[in-house]
Amino acid sequence: MSIVANLKCVWNYRVLVQNLVGRELKARYRGTVLGFFWAFFNPFLLMTVYTVVFGFIIQPHDPAFQGSPWLYALFLFCGVLPWTWFSSTMLESANVLMINGNLIKKILFPAEILPLVTVTSNLVNFLFGLPILLAFFPLLGKPFTPYMLFLPVVILVQFVFSLGLGLLISSLTVHFRDIKDILANFLTFWFFATPIVYPLSFGTISKSGVLRTFLNLNPMTHIIGGYQSCLFYGELIHWKKLGLTFLLGLLLFWAGYTVFDRLRDSFPEEV
Repeated sequence: MSIVANLKCVWNYRVLVQNLVGRELKARYRGTVLGFFWAFFNPFLLMTVYTVVFGFIIQPHDPAFQGSPWLYALFLFCGVLPWTWFSSTMLESANVLMINGNLIKKILFPAEILPLVTVTSNLVNFLFGLPILLAFFPLLGKPFTPYMLFLPVVILVQFVFSLGLGLLISSLTVHFRDIKDILANFLTFWFFATPIVYPLSFGTISKSGVLRTFLNLNPMTHIIGGYQSCLFYGELIHWKKLGLTFLLGLLLFWAGYTVFDRLRDSFPEEV
């Protein structure tokens, strides 16, 4: 079957995807006292920790932060929140086929639904944390701007990019289990290679053409930069860079789905 035909098949299972996402979210908070409130409370705790460590202890200097550790924490959280969605998706994608081996062994079950459920459930968690982030804007004197309306565009780019990479990782990990361990360390490096805890205008980066080129080759630089532009800086997202990242995401989705489709017959034997 072609990719288009397979995608039509997945669309027919959209109710199943919705049910599996709901099951995943319920399982994540089952047995906890606060339940779904953890989806709001976790981002708040994360922002508090990063504010103390980076805002008051390290105290980075940049004109955009106006010498305020709270504004820096807000900048930081504009990147940490979507990065958490991305990194959680990648780590969970590495295990999703093996954990759900009983479903894969069912003849009529489309296995590509599982990475899609992983990306979507983490997207829902991201959306739960977004109001926490936005609540701090008026508290810290940052105005809401019309450029925030471009936020869905950035979310779409990240969703396509994450889904493509998730399909690739989930299919390859079935045959190469070492990917899980390599991935955890690689994501740590990827985090610091993305302008999240520092802005692109940081002195060392602005003075080094090689370093700036390296960061611009990182697709997550432009995705995180999109969040920072429309949320923190209140300016238009960089359409060209984000557009190229979206095209890369589509190419990655095609490559990931192709590999996934080629290996799908071997999944029941390997999981």
